[in-house]
Amino acid sequence: MNFVRFVFVFAVCLFDCGPIFAQSSKASVCKIVLVAGETAKVDTVGHHDYIAGCKCLESLLRQTENIEPIVVLDGWPKDESLFDTATAVVFYTDGGGKQAFLESEERIAKIDSLVDRGVGLVLIHQAVDFPKASESLGKRWFGGVYSEGSGRGHWPSSHVDFPNHEISRGVEPWKVNDGWLNKIHFVDGMKGITPLVWSSKEYAGSRAGLVNDIVAWIYERPDGGRSFSFTGLDAHSAWSLDGMRQLVVNGVLWSARQPIRSEGAASKIESAALDAMLTPREPKPAAVPKAKKVAPDTK
Repeated sequence: MNFVRFVFVFAVCLFDCGPIFAQSSKASVCKIVLVAGETAKVDTVGHHDYIAGCKCLESLLRQTENIEPIVVLDGWPKDESLFDTATAVVFYTDGGGKQAFLESEERIAKIDSLVDRGVGLVLIHQAVDFPKASESLGKRWFGGVYSEGSGRGHWPSSHVDFPNHEISRGVEPWKVNDGWLNKIHFVDGMKGITPLVWSSKEYAGSRAGLVNDIVAWIYERPDGGRSFSFTGLDAHSAWSLDGMRQLVVNGVLWSARQPIRSEGAASKIESAALDAMLTPREPKPAAVPKAKKVAPDTK
């Protein structure tokens, strides 16, 4: 009889506590906010397509259990409270001071609050380009930034050598002709910095260029938070490269303090799916040929 009563009481408790268990399970979800900068209406299809890139990342991150990626358009959420429950925030935007998160003291303070809370931060491509006046701010958040005196350009490179790190798990070598930003300005002594990828016109993708050629790195912030920066992905087509895609997905998850499988995080995507994500663009106006100068008739 006592046993029957025990089972009854246990069942009642389990039923009553159901919502609590559900809340506990829901709380374990890792929310990653993907912020896409404004994508120019007039441009080559696929070039600086921040919207398509964030859609791609959203699809890739959903392949990992308990990850909830949320895409935000136009460089900044309409409701900033979206950041309050984020585990990590990714910015894939224009740079040179065009980053929406640098537009006001209030927004800068918001990023500071994320840093104070230990939220992971990620920069992709042009987003690493900070105005000189904001360089110290960028270094505090990301460990290094592109700024006055840094280098940039398009060139072919081959990436075959990666450090022994969680982010390198499952990363296969790749070749690409991409747009890179290098000669990054890092924190003093590169304290907390781990380089991941190197590239330059002179040394291609090898480590021979040393610090000047670093184009992807992580920063373990003094407060214990994590930041990941990747300066490639100028064109949407680069997402088709397995090794590059794997490294970026691993890097985003690492910034959010998520475990990465020994074979790397799931990061598969079909070419048709990538193409379907592209933002429609208006073509650039055709260049008007300059009129030829006609020599005056001296006869």
